[in-house]
Amino acid sequence: MIRTPIRLAAAVLLMTTATLVAAEPADGPPHRVVILTDIKADPDDEQSLIRLLLYSNEIDIEALVATTSTHRRHDPAADAIRDMLATYGDVHGNLLLHDERYPSEEALLSLVKTGSPEYGMAGVGRGKDTEGSDEIIRILQLDDPRPVWVSVWGGANTLAQALFRIRDEFPTDEAKRLVAKLRVYTISDQDDSGPWIRREFPDLFYIVSPGDYGRATWTAFTRGFPGFGDYISNQWLADNVQQDHGPLGAKYPDVAWGVEGDTPAYLALIPNGLSVPDRPDWGGWGGRYELYQPTDTEIGVGGTAPGNVAIEPETRPIWTNAVDRFTPWVRTEFGRSIGPVDATYESQHVTLLRWRDDIQRDFAARMDWTIRPYAETNHPPIVELVTASELTAMSGQGLYVDASKSRDPDGDSLTYHWFNYAEAGTLDETVDMGWAVNQPGVWFHLPEVSKAESLHFIVRVTDRGEPALSRYARVIVTVQPD
Repeated sequence: MIRTPIRLAAAVLLMTTATLVAAEPADGPPHRVVILTDIKADPDDEQSLIRLLLYSNEIDIEALVATTSTHRRHDPAADAIRDMLATYGDVHGNLLLHDERYPSEEALLSLVKTGSPEYGMAGVGRGKDTEGSDEIIRILQLDDPRPVWVSVWGGANTLAQALFRIRDEFPTDEAKRLVAKLRVYTISDQDDSGPWIRREFPDLFYIVSPGDYGRATWTAFTRGFPGFGDYISNQWLADNVQQDHGPLGAKYPDVAWGVEGDTPAYLALIPNGLSVPDRPDWGGWGGRYELYQPTDTEIGVGGTAPGNVAIEPETRPIWTNAVDRFTPWVRTEFGRSIGPVDATYESQHVTLLRWRDDIQRDFAARMDWTIRPYAETNHPPIVELVTASELTAMSGQGLYVDASKSRDPDGDSLTYHWFNYAEAGTLDETVDMGWAVNQPGVWFHLPEVSKAESLHFIVRVTDRGEPALSRYARVIVTVQPD
């Protein structure tokens, strides 16, 4: 099916190639997040929680709420969260050697709440408030201009109850203001409250892949795909996470259904120079999504998703599956340090798969942080542009992009790879940047255009530490016709 996604207006672009200045840092204040987890329904919630804790220095976790789902229809397991935090406490001192911003076990324990003990919409309505739903409202009311991300790993009825109460009790203008602060990413629909939320709150920012799990972008993280690295295999997890990686690694459970199915619900919040969470159509570690209303046929309305959750029609546009074309680049034995493989892949899964090797190596490095001193581990490079991150240029003009101010905190050698992320922009064709590898700066020609087009160019900077770690910068160019 051919569809036209609803493209948001491009960011205001002020710089020109005649007035290049050093770009501001790609990542601003840490993102706020509320976690809703049906922990103990499947070991993957515990896996995802371990990873989240290793990024708690860079993400503001504001609540950890135990919920139900179709896979755990009663008894939210808040004690399982507390148990994991106790193990985090065992390694907290070592994590502080790497970043003093890691919160204490006590601080995180204060964030643990419980949602409704009922399943789905049975837990939503007057008199159905819980400490979890109350906490969401309290967080929204804080004097903090940052959006509040709700990362839903199970059922969404705790969020639904908060929204029900906001609409039922708050003045209209205040209710609208609070709802506008919300950003939601749900791992598909694991109860009937997700479709209710989307129907009743049509302006709510909502990322979801409705229908069968197999069509969902997030499943790119849960299983092996031909042509992509061996970074989620049982052996890789044993070697890099579970074994000889201290108490938190030993706590990482074996895979029952799929590895870390919930992790994509917060990957875009990790600051890496690539992800812009408010722009899912730009792509990042959590995948890429476009704003449109999927058809009944596309999502399988009339059928059921896993756990016997009825698939309901979508009543308005949502942020959902997009498609990328991607040719992996890998290290080479001779000559240039990386080069393209002979295969190109195209699917919604590719929007996340294209970053998965980098994501997993980053996780492995942080597992090392739990047991080793700073000097014996690897830390990600710091990418800094010389050129501006937003430019305006003319059709067919030559352009130079430069990330030569990049550096590595461990003193490691760096390799560079510039590429055009075509799907993130408005031009259908990919811009040829030449062989934009192993040099921090690249000169190339912009395409001829008949109308203004937005083009995204990414530099991936990778160190040669162990494991090799990558960070990025994005340059957005508005190309104007002659």
